[in-house]
Amino acid sequence: MIHVRLTDTTIDDRELAQMVRDPDCGAVISFLGTVRERTGDIVTTAIDYEAYPEMARHTLERLALEAQTTFGITHVAIVHRLGHLTVGEASIAIAMASPHRAQAFQAVAWLMDSVKQLVPIWKRETDASGHSDWVHPGIESV
Repeated sequence: MIHVRLTDTTIDDRELAQMVRDPDCGAVISFLGTVRERTGDIVTTAIDYEAYPEMARHTLERLALEAQTTFGITHVAIVHRLGHLTVGEASIAIAMASPHRAQAFQAVAWLMDSVKQLVPIWKRETDASGHSDWVHPGIESV
């Protein structure tokens, strides 16, 4: 089972974890990415996420399928938040089930890295001075 969703409302990570539970799986792994207040010396007050929705969903589904086949994951659910988020709010939740925990831990780390690099969802960070920059992993601010 693969479940992928983009939302502009609060993410319910407990519901997501419940969605992937399976009596044949001994591991359910959840990852919750939240807006942090500091990145180095910069104090963040908000993040705005924008996406190309159809392509983002398609890419998330493709990555979830790749996680299943590569790591032996049985179920994958991903929800990514769009719009304006403040410090502490969840921007992404990933839940997965697998027969054994090692596969699930490897898969969730790989999947999160892949989402950040490949999915057409863009992030604009606003700092305490009110200055905003579009940011991308591994790329200097624009």
